[in-house]
Amino acid sequence: MEYQTVLNQIQQEFSKVQPSGKVASYIPELAKVPPSKFGMHMYDIDGNNYHFGDSFERFSIQSISKVFTLSLAMKMVGDDLWNRVGVEPSGDPFNSLSQLENDSGIPRNPYINAGALVVADVLVSYFTNPKAALLAFLHEITGDTSIGFNETVAASEKAEGYRNFALVNYLKSFGNIENNVEDVLDFYFHQCSISMSCRELAQAFIIYANHGTLLNSEREFLTGRQVKRMNALMQTCGFYDEAGEFSFEVGLPGKSGVGGGIVAVNPNHYAVAVWSPPLNPKGNSALGMAALERLTTLTGYSIF
Repeated sequence: MEYQTVLNQIQQEFSKVQPSGKVASYIPELAKVPPSKFGMHMYDIDGNNYHFGDSFERFSIQSISKVFTLSLAMKMVGDDLWNRVGVEPSGDPFNSLSQLENDSGIPRNPYINAGALVVADVLVSYFTNPKAALLAFLHEITGDTSIGFNETVAASEKAEGYRNFALVNYLKSFGNIENNVEDVLDFYFHQCSISMSCRELAQAFIIYANHGTLLNSEREFLTGRQVKRMNALMQTCGFYDEAGEFSFEVGLPGKSGVGGGIVAVNPNHYAVAVWSPPLNPKGNSALGMAALERLTTLTGYSIF
């Protein structure tokens, strides 16, 4: 498959398209990102890189980080995690309070904010320094020790994170948060502030396309069983109440973030990341979803 030719066509098709949607503004720092940014990077199972546009520029990965924290939690505590968080699609906005009430404090899945806060609590319990542990995991799977937190973004999220404060306190009232809520929120805001490029994200996600290992490595970061579950959760829950649309249009497991990034995997083939900041009404990159739809259409390959 001539992947670079396919990516070149995607770039040409969208080069003059004005991205629809709006850049996230409820986190003030994200509102400063130019809406014209657009990049795409693929890393295939043979170790080849294909890319265009702003694929080497770092941006705030936001909820894409939930894939990494969930991986770390599954690796450390195993199936005990599912006693505290479910695995069903939400069908509601990612920051819904009413759904949490209806479900008696058990978040529907680990990718909505309530579920990610429970996962954050698990890591705060398990590690003396969960922020350092998360970065160490990222440095291992990317080979890049310069990846880190954006303290300005983390502070911006904390200053405006009223709904996340409400969610974690509500979880605490149900007994589903074990640690001090300030410690859990500090870790959560920092995980969302991580800055990575499309290139780095594609390299990090290759473990989900390669049975839990890096290319040309015998080191198993996740078991095959865990990767199967990670990909299933990305497929059914990775785009909140637009997960069905992403499956219908793109047909790959993936995860989005309100920083405008989307990462997807085609198991045994590649990992691909795209970045375009303007979001559609469901909170996903409008141009990113369109570009990934073209990728699976032009290649003729999805998981379906």
